[in-house]
Amino acid sequence: MKFFILAGEASGDRLGAALMAGLRQLADVEFVGVGGPLMQAEGLESLFPMDELSVMGIVEVLPKYRHLKRRIRETAEAALASGADVLITIDSPDFSLRVAGLVKARKDMRTVHYVAPSVWAWRAGRAAKMSKVIDHVLALLPFEPPYMEAAGMECDFVGHPVVSEPRASAEDVAAFRTRHGLGDAPALLVLPGSRRGEVGRLGPIFGKALAPVLAKRPEMRLIVPTTAHVAPLLREVVKDWPAEPLILDPANMKSADYKIEKACAFGAATGALAASGTVSLELAASATPMVIAYDVSWISRLIIAMMLRIDTLTLVNLVSETRAIPECNGKHCNPPEIAAALEKMLTAPGAQLAAMDLTMERLGRGGEAPGLRAARAVLAGMGRQ
Repeated sequence: MKFFILAGEASGDRLGAALMAGLRQLADVEFVGVGGPLMQAEGLESLFPMDELSVMGIVEVLPKYRHLKRRIRETAEAALASGADVLITIDSPDFSLRVAGLVKARKDMRTVHYVAPSVWAWRAGRAAKMSKVIDHVLALLPFEPPYMEAAGMECDFVGHPVVSEPRASAEDVAAFRTRHGLGDAPALLVLPGSRRGEVGRLGPIFGKALAPVLAKRPEMRLIVPTTAHVAPLLREVVKDWPAEPLILDPANMKSADYKIEKACAFGAATGALAASGTVSLELAASATPMVIAYDVSWISRLIIAMMLRIDTLTLVNLVSETRAIPECNGKHCNPPEIAAALEKMLTAPGAQLAAMDLTMERLGRGGEAPGLRAARAVLAGMGRQ
């Protein structure tokens, strides 16, 4: 079987790689499409660099609109010419669903979308619109299938891949601390996003927020995992931070080695300051207390605020049905409020642990690996299981 598979950002690359590994375990398969380093490590030769698609925010997309529109056409043409049995699009719905629409308009190719759009959060009408071009949805969150099925699509909850990510052992964490000269110092993970736009916007705010925290805790070390395409910008941004962080850059590292290095960083951390997104689940999986902070341009903020149907953007809060994870989003994403939230989190980190544990349980911890579950669902939808 041949699959055309498309991912547009780092979180989608992780999902795609796990799905590809699962499909390869269950069947004789071939892949073509667009993906990042993890999908490429599974054998995909990407049509173009995936990071060209990593754009977030309504206004932020506008300068790249023509380029993205051209890439949509090119990707759809490549899918049609590939002879693939199935088109699998992963997250990035503004790009992915346009590709699926162009493909469906010319060929009755089966389409699978991995990651249900958050219609429970905003733009509820997306599900009905999506059903015109998508046959089958793979959902990461347990409460999502009814929304998709009500719109006329098949939908399977396959679990979130974060539950099957290995946690670093105490020995590995100790070796990590020794390797990087951390000793017994408390460490704070700082995660300003995986997109250049996020790092450029949030990095300076995070740096100013860290100043009063480090003034009270001069022994605390900062650790910043990043991605290869964001690392050069990040190195410029952190020059203005109150302390030099340890930057974990995957450049010139094997993906498996970087995965271990990142897991050790999460295991070594006392807490974290992170942009909103999948990283909150990664932190929950490692039982790392956190503060979430996020913002977009002021125009995007106003538009999104009018559409939102929920009072939290943090997946741990949503899945656990609590509000245990503190957020500083939108107008609250400013240094004084972030610094105050960090102080509270560092003083009483245990307040978040129950919500994080419940989240992992509900996302499928202890069951079959989500990538393999997703692969089974794809093949079952094709009548091959």
